[in-house]
Amino acid sequence: MPAPNPDTLKLAKDFSRPAIVFGVARRAGTGTVYLACSDFKVYAGDVAAAKFEPKELYAHESYATGVALAGNTLVSGGYDGKLMWWDVEAGKPVRTTDAHAKWIRKVIASPDGKFVASVADDMACKVWDASTGKLVHDLRGHKEKTPHDFASMLYAVAYSADGALLATGDKVGHVAVWDAKTGAQVGACEAPVMYTWDKQQRLHSIGGIRSLAFSPDGKQLAVGGMGKVGNIDHLEGKARVEVFDWKAGKQTAEFPGDKFAGLVNRLAWAPDGSWLLGAGGAGEGFALFFDVAAKKALRQEKVMMHVHDFDLSPDAKELVCVGHNKVTVHTLG
Repeated sequence: MPAPNPDTLKLAKDFSRPAIVFGVARRAGTGTVYLACSDFKVYAGDVAAAKFEPKELYAHESYATGVALAGNTLVSGGYDGKLMWWDVEAGKPVRTTDAHAKWIRKVIASPDGKFVASVADDMACKVWDASTGKLVHDLRGHKEKTPHDFASMLYAVAYSADGALLATGDKVGHVAVWDAKTGAQVGACEAPVMYTWDKQQRLHSIGGIRSLAFSPDGKQLAVGGMGKVGNIDHLEGKARVEVFDWKAGKQTAEFPGDKFAGLVNRLAWAPDGSWLLGAGGAGEGFALFFDVAAKKALRQEKVMMHVHDFDLSPDAKELVCVGHNKVTVHTLG
């Protein structure tokens, strides 16, 4: 079945939140969403209910920055370096793991729900057995220092649709592609435009790869971030997306942005591969739809907040965005 046309995107619901929502995971076939927030807490709520009233499940010791649902197991990560595991059926904690030596940036589940992958500023991608919490792989293919000898960061991680591949992306624009089963690195891509270094004013850098998404057939890898920045104290670079033939390590398309500034924090393909969606923001938020084959933008829409994450339903007919003090629900088709 063809994916919905991006032109049909409409805002259906808009919920205010007292904190920044950094991550969202949705329980398949329901309106239940799980939120990782800047108040250190993880919440559960129903976006299909007449009134959206998320309930606190538990809390990290710092920002809760990512959340993933693997079957009936909810796993969240935080700036405290911990992964926390929660049984959503029983409504109780399972375990807390000292997973990373530095801030955890992202947590995702494999498509079959058997594994969870986390990335952090210790420059490691760790893969965990979702049911036992056992460490399966410790993947290290990113340098701990930038070319200017400052600490780097590992922001992004994504599984391919069949779960066979993992991709990770860092601050200086380096992408590593891994065999998810063996842990062997099988490819690499470079997106250096997404990294800005200011050696004159601040000895400081900004940007980095903030999002990754494999095409449904696993052959293409989309990379999201921000273009070059003049003032590195602001997210003033244009929202930027690049697409690679990851096996060849070759860029096949680029969308340098012509309307919105800020970071592309999340990417997802339509289930039939007909379009690519990116969302993020700076002072304001955006949703960008691209026809990768035709190398053109299909729709560029303002969103009511800087978007940090979203969940796109399997049929691409519903989009839940989370970010600065809001949760929004959009429909397509």
